[in-house]
Amino acid sequence: MFESALTTFASITILGAVGYSYTRYYKWNVLRKMENAFTPGDPVLDLAARGKEMDKVNLPDETHWVTRDDQDKIDAIVNGTRIGAYHLLIGEKGTGKSSMLIDAMAKIDGEGVAMLEAHADLEIFRVRLGKALDFEYHEDNIGSLFSIRGPRDASALLDIERAFNKLEKVALRRRDKVGRPLVIIINSAHLLRDDEDGRDLLELIQQRAEQWAASNLATMIINSDDYWVYERLKQLATRMEVTAIMDLSKQKAMQALKKFRLKYYNEEPSPSILEQVYDKVGGRLNYLNRVARNPDMLKVCDDINRKEKTWFLNQCWILGEEMDDDVMDQQKYASAAMVLAKALVDREKDMTKTYDGELGHILPQIPLHEARQIMTRADFIQSYDHINIFTIDSNAMVRADSVPMQNAFREVCSQEGFEEFLEATLDRISAIESLGRTREITIKDLWNKGKYHFSTTNARGNLERKLTMEVEAGKEEDEDAGS
Repeated sequence: MFESALTTFASITILGAVGYSYTRYYKWNVLRKMENAFTPGDPVLDLAARGKEMDKVNLPDETHWVTRDDQDKIDAIVNGTRIGAYHLLIGEKGTGKSSMLIDAMAKIDGEGVAMLEAHADLEIFRVRLGKALDFEYHEDNIGSLFSIRGPRDASALLDIERAFNKLEKVALRRRDKVGRPLVIIINSAHLLRDDEDGRDLLELIQQRAEQWAASNLATMIINSDDYWVYERLKQLATRMEVTAIMDLSKQKAMQALKKFRLKYYNEEPSPSILEQVYDKVGGRLNYLNRVARNPDMLKVCDDINRKEKTWFLNQCWILGEEMDDDVMDQQKYASAAMVLAKALVDREKDMTKTYDGELGHILPQIPLHEARQIMTRADFIQSYDHINIFTIDSNAMVRADSVPMQNAFREVCSQEGFEEFLEATLDRISAIESLGRTREITIKDLWNKGKYHFSTTNARGNLERKLTMEVEAGKEEDEDAGS
């Protein structure tokens, strides 16, 4: 009896000791793995390096990237020398935001930096965050073998909160050892949905960013193409710094195109060709890169302008007064975009200067509140920004997403009969809405010469008044009967 009890007690004690030891080891290993995620080297840099190797030419290293005015600031943020704030990078697609971040990471070999791509699905975002931080969310925990209950099943948002809790511990250790904060980069934040889940995630990220910036534990960098992310973050922001990444100026764009051309074809195009390219596509880096890769640069410029115009028309073309009432909602969306595009073209005509010899294109722009007033809708502009037709900058100014898109606005609005066609579409929408608000009452008993008789009686029941109601034939019916 005593031996059995002693054996049972020893077994339980050993099981408990092993389970406790495993738990302590597991927690230590989780932090060790997360610390290892911030050591030199990063998968993002490896992928970028592979791309460079496939495009390698015999050029000095400085010709690979275009030096931007904001690159020094981005370098200081990424290497940890600029602290006390978290940062929102905002700008149109293709302006070089991600390239600047990757370039800054490459200069320090990714030491102390983790980067992930955002996604609309919170589960996918959770997985990507775990990959960037080397955190398994306790999915590899085998504590159940020792009858130790593991973390309960939870939502993706709660798992992200747990990952940030672990990251905070790693950041505290790093601050004591190195003296610099960790840097977490969330790229493509505009891909988050502007719904309850997406806003909750953005709020969670911002709360951590505020706390870590105040204590110099970590610096969060949020990269977005769309304005709504800025609008959402501004509500609770106290330590947020906004950096707008714009298109290159004319001189820098021509310099970049010259370097790109030298890289791909080992030739220097003439200044006149470079200026023609800039006039057609502006200073958008992804356009310049696409042009530089092709032997016929001007043809590619025309293709880019044609594709942008096609995209605009496919998304927002109007159907005129013959449209069916079933497409009214879509036509409200399309006609509002056309009204705003026409307003920008008209604003451009009133501008005293639309082109500068040094800066290049000066696109017309309208304040956001005025743009909503012009469209008579406040909800469409965010969608236009998301599909890259219009853009809203950090100063809440609305303009065409790019120079080719402004060219498309100009071509569409200058078509013969466009204003009348747009007005006919708006009139048709108004007519359909009016019909939806109108109700018609028909009394079938009066058809075919039917009659209604009304009578009133006094308190004694005697008849006081009698009234007969019948339908009188109209003029058109009389004429038809006479003929």
